[in-house]
Parts: sequence; structure tokens; C-alpha cells
Amino acid sequence: MNAGTPKQFLLLAGKPLLMHSLRAFIQSYPDILLFLVLPIDQFNSWKELCRNYSFIIPHRLIAGGDTRFHSVKNALAVIPDDGLVAIHDGVRPLISPLLIHATFETARLRGNAIPVIPIHESIRLITGSTSWPVNREKYNIVQTPQVFHAASIKKAYCQPYSEKFSDDATVIEASGEQIHLLDGEKTNIKITFPQDIVIAEALFSSVIY
Repeated sequence: MNAGTPKQFLLLAGKPLLMHSLRAFIQSYPDILLFLVLPIDQFNSWKELCRNYSFIIPHRLIAGGDTRFHSVKNALAVIPDDGLVAIHDGVRPLISPLLIHATFETARLRGNAIPVIPIHESIRLITGSTSWPVNREKYNIVQTPQVFHAASIKKAYCQPYSEKFSDDATVIEASGEQIHLLDGEKTNIKITFPQDIVIAEALFSSVIY
């Protein structure tokens, strides 16, 4: 983001991104337990933001690890073995209640739920200095929240870490579970580049939100 502020603390519609993400889940399921994983050296900054923005949604802070894998594992260690667990990128602040409910319901019925969206642009596979076109219809872009039965995802995270674990779906897949996909949302964007904030502001101010 080329910003002095961690991107999860950047403002969207006047509030830090993380507050929008957390609010979406509590609005979808008022009795949900929320666990926020952050680098431990960001705890005080987050607590100050909560005071400054009068953010009172209940949640528990968990210290992150060296990788996404280890951060998720730290959170799973304090989560009960029963029920469903949704793991969400905090910098996807435009997640809708409709998609949250759909992922939970799919996971309840099928064991897990991974939202994806199709690729509409042409894509090419690059190997070294050469490239060639591939069929985009065989590929999807993966989103979050990814939802799992708690016992299954906790067991999957007992595996040794692998660099191949790009998200939670790859971890549980490595444990032997089949992945179940459902339609994601184009508006469920991940804030990665400066222009993403501009896009998110436009979406937030639209009738969708």
C-alpha cells in the first residue's frame, strides 16, 4: 500500500477497515464469537483506534505468528471444538451478510465452504521467459470467508507447516478433505493496492452498502 499505516487500519468511509469486517459478521450472527488476529506489536494501536472510534463490538485479540498458517493456528488453539469456524481476511471489509450466511450454510451441510469468483480476463501461464494462454474457465479466484467444522480445521492445522499452504482451503485439503466451492461476490474485494481503497469507497457509498 506504500502507506505508513498498516493497511488493516486504513480508513474506509471514515473508519478503519477492520471495523467494517468485524461488524459484518456480528450483523449476520449477533451471537458469533469474534477473534481478531494481529501482530502483537499492533495491539495497543488497535485498542486506541477502538477507543477513538467508540468501537464496542466484543472480540478477543490473538497474537499472530510468522506466517498466515501460524496466525490461524494461534487463533484455532483458543476456539471450541464444536460448531463452525469462519476464517476471513480482515482487509475484505465489503463482505455481505448474504455471502456470510451462504458460506456458513454450505459448510454446515457439506463440511466446508470456499467462495470463488470466475476469471473474466484472458490469462497466460508464465514459465521463465516463455508464456502461453490457458483456459480461464478452468480457474477461479478464491475469496474468504472460508468456513469449516471446527474439529476438522483444528485437526488439519496439526500438520507441519508447508509453503504450499496459501490459504485455509489448502491446509484442510492436505488433510484429506474435499473442498466445496460456492459463488463468491465481485464486491468482496481484498484491499491490497492504493487504488483498492478508491474502489471500496465507491462501492461502500453505492446502494449496495
